[in-house]
Amino acid sequence: MTEPHKPELTLVTGATGFTGSYLVRALVADGGQVRVIARSAAKARQLLPGNVDVVEGDIADAGVVERAVQGVGTVYHLAAVYREAKHPDFRYREVNVDASRNLLDAAVAASVDRYVHCSTVGVHGHIASPPADERAAYDPGDVYQATKCEAEQLALSYRDRIPLAVARPTAIYGPGDTRLLKLFRMIVRGRFLLLGGGENYYHTVHVNDLVRGLRLLGTHPRAVGEIFILGGERYLKLSELAAMIAAAADVPAPRLRLPARPFQVLGSLVEKLCVPLGIEPPIHRRRVDFYTKSRAFSIEKAKRLLGYRPEVRLNDGIRETLDWYVANGYIQAAYQR
Repeated sequence: MTEPHKPELTLVTGATGFTGSYLVRALVADGGQVRVIARSAAKARQLLPGNVDVVEGDIADAGVVERAVQGVGTVYHLAAVYREAKHPDFRYREVNVDASRNLLDAAVAASVDRYVHCSTVGVHGHIASPPADERAAYDPGDVYQATKCEAEQLALSYRDRIPLAVARPTAIYGPGDTRLLKLFRMIVRGRFLLLGGGENYYHTVHVNDLVRGLRLLGTHPRAVGEIFILGGERYLKLSELAAMIAAAADVPAPRLRLPARPFQVLGSLVEKLCVPLGIEPPIHRRRVDFYTKSRAFSIEKAKRLLGYRPEVRLNDGIRETLDWYVANGYIQAAYQR
């Protein structure tokens, strides 16, 4: 009598984050065996399905990483330090670059079958002539983007040692996301200003579409050795995106347009004062860049090679996200569903 086939073990880093938790739940729902690295095992067990194997420790600890990779077939590396003033520059490098190197080395030693490195379209910086594709030049604009860029290049240098693919997601949103909460909240409250006129482009991807794309990178034979931009079907001007959010909330669309330059100067000054004290600045230069730098990309390569197709329409995803904010008390709604 033959033993039943045992599902391959998959390692997910960043599993307690927004995208990582969605990816883990999707893998488990399809019968996969999943292991995660988490700084807090208690938090991981609270957020994730009960049958997930949790390795407690810091992703920057080489010993923790080496232990976590044992017996793993596929690695999804999503862990990263995102933009927050409380993080000193060395922490970005420690997690985004050095931890990636440790994980790559451990994956090579364990002879994993597939390694998916999650980067960001932020490595391209401002897109002057949209849409950009995977061949666009690197042009990171801050320490987060710079260290993510370095980590991506590092991962690509391992392409001849393990079967590896790189994902560059656009701006990720959906129920559970809080990065775009300030945008939604300001629009609902009628306090959103279109600095610079709102003519820059913004490209989102619903978390469920991103998870489908990541899993294609983890399974499709044509993904190996390649970079893929994973975004939604549409990108909009920031003013158009703000109007769509306002329509979902049944509030007036933002109209007030102000020049961005004074806010850029103020943001730089406030950042210099707050960051050394570990205080999150109420306004900083990178936040003003959101209003002025264009992010618009082509997803044709992922469509052509992998059959990637975003399924969530942007207006549906915005309504779904707004409803989640309201249901969880993040936004007080002046409308009824």
